[in-house]
Amino acid sequence: MKTFILIHGSWHSSWNWHKVVPLLKKSGYHAIAIDLPGMGRDKTPIMEVKMKETVKKICALVDSIEGEIILVGHSKNGIMISQVAEYRPNRITKLIYLAAYLVPGGKCQREYSALDTGGWLKPYVVQSPETKSHTLHADIYKKGLYHDCTDDIVEMAKCILSHEPVESGSYIMELSENRFGSVPRYYIECTQDRAVTPYIQKLMYTEMPCKKVYRIDSSHSPFFSRPGELVNIFNEIALMNED
Repeated sequence: MKTFILIHGSWHSSWNWHKVVPLLKKSGYHAIAIDLPGMGRDKTPIMEVKMKETVKKICALVDSIEGEIILVGHSKNGIMISQVAEYRPNRITKLIYLAAYLVPGGKCQREYSALDTGGWLKPYVVQSPETKSHTLHADIYKKGLYHDCTDDIVEMAKCILSHEPVESGSYIMELSENRFGSVPRYYIECTQDRAVTPYIQKLMYTEMPCKKVYRIDSSHSPFFSRPGELVNIFNEIALMNED
């Protein structure tokens, strides 16, 4: 059985995928949504969270699973699935970047975020230097992340969203063509995205070409607003022959 491992983005948690997981299981896949260290139900102190340790946690999960594995990364944490693929190229069948940072080796996520001058979120990011983290002010949740989602999603976000460790944003990606580059990658662009704008999404998947680019006419959060359409794309990618 093929397994989808679903990696959430900044400030979020495995909650992102609560509409997607049942649909994937209904389609005949195993689906695992995890809380990254310091996020959601994981109680690692946020100031102790480091990218290398987060990648090790995902690698350990990969090592515990038999069969084909498809890694999905949303938003900032596209960097996580890229780095995992570098360490486990023979275990990862496909990489799916959902409005995600697709950053080449030798560069960091923050470099590309700085180029995304049209995004709506930056004025609402609240820095917490004492914990080496930041949060997002709730005033921008609806307009910046969930403008096509139901109001209950926004209310849940007010309860669930948390601090995001900053260290991973400046982590220099360690990627090679013979390892990371050997794993087929796919991109799903969100065409109404106000967090990771279509401009920067296109820049990244143009610089680092993917097997195929899909588009969803949605906000940054299609797992809430268009879960069926998103799973249909996941299913098409899962069934795609790489020969």
